[in-house]
Amino acid sequence: MQRRHFLASLAGAGLMLPLGASAWAATGSAPSRQKLIVVLLRGAADGLNIVAPVGDPAYAALRPEIGLKPEDGFKLDSLYVMHPALAPLQSWWQAGKLAFVHASGSPDITRSHFDAQDYMESGTPGVKTTQDGWLNRLATALPGADTPNRILSVGPVMPRIVAGGTPAMNLPNGAAATRPTPLDRPAIGNAFDALYAQNARLGKTYRDGKTAHQEVLAAAAGMATAEMQAADRGAPLPNGFPDDAARLAGLMRQDARIQFGFFALGGWDTHANQGAGTGQLAQRLAPLAQGLDVLARRLGPLFQDTAIVVMSEFGRTARQNGNAGTDHGHGNVMWLLGGGIQGGKVHGEFPGLDSNALYEGRDLAVTTDFRLVLAQLASRHLQLPDAALARVFPQLPSGNVPEIWRSV
Repeated sequence: MQRRHFLASLAGAGLMLPLGASAWAATGSAPSRQKLIVVLLRGAADGLNIVAPVGDPAYAALRPEIGLKPEDGFKLDSLYVMHPALAPLQSWWQAGKLAFVHASGSPDITRSHFDAQDYMESGTPGVKTTQDGWLNRLATALPGADTPNRILSVGPVMPRIVAGGTPAMNLPNGAAATRPTPLDRPAIGNAFDALYAQNARLGKTYRDGKTAHQEVLAAAAGMATAEMQAADRGAPLPNGFPDDAARLAGLMRQDARIQFGFFALGGWDTHANQGAGTGQLAQRLAPLAQGLDVLARRLGPLFQDTAIVVMSEFGRTARQNGNAGTDHGHGNVMWLLGGGIQGGKVHGEFPGLDSNALYEGRDLAVTTDFRLVLAQLASRHLQLPDAALARVFPQLPSGNVPEIWRSV
């Protein structure tokens, strides 16, 4: 494929311009002060052990080896305990800043990871032809002046959720996210500047992308200085998600135009040896909880105007399997953390785990469509007009929506 055709295809898909191995960037719209960060747990995290309904008599019978006991976790109310690996989040729950929506998820019946993740990112369950992601449509529907820095995804590839008409920027995980690229070398950068100077359409995309990349590097440099000064006895941040979460929080504080953040975390497909209070699931949850705590604290004053959503493509079977694990299920739990969250509460209608209540006789049923939760955040938190909701979430269903957001 020739260079002009390759770049034109990128432009048509969202005007994303490659800036080396470290980043992709392009033009966008200036954000408001309200922030939204989405964490997608790829692989179907087990919501029935994350927020365990230990008060349901059927729970212990369905999970004799891997089920939590009431004394194992942090008691949320008479029905639920929170997994002990989520201990870093207890203070947020007690402060009324953390909530859950149980028995939530997609109405689509698929148990395919690929399809279910695609539907959750497109916001159109059951429709495979949707070309863009709901987070991109949301950014497009909100007002704002032109800026290349509105949507920032952290991960190895540009995810489905940010594809669309408002271009996004992607940073790889770890310290490589803010390392200079070959384009930052004067000789190479000048050569590319000259190459695109005469191209009116792709030249603007190139210049905007380069500007966005330089601004992220500058923000990262300022962030590093501030973090070193504030570090607790010089202790380094842990690897993985906590490190990436701290980096995103710092970038958001340094560049107010970054309004949307996205992470995708894998390793949740626990078919065997899942464990209860300890084990494989606990090993996944511990850094996730630590990272969310780091993210919330490092946002500082921005946290009051931020909503953080954690979700997974579907839940897992109510009954443990023969390998002390769980298989692909249906209903799950959404996590909500932020300054305006109606926290300290598990929202949603829990249908129970009795055999007559289970979806297809094996799974937690879905009583809250995940899109209704996201739509409420879009409307109340991000102040998206009601008329625009249909563009962000086509065929949005009706139904009772938990009151998850309060004015701040």
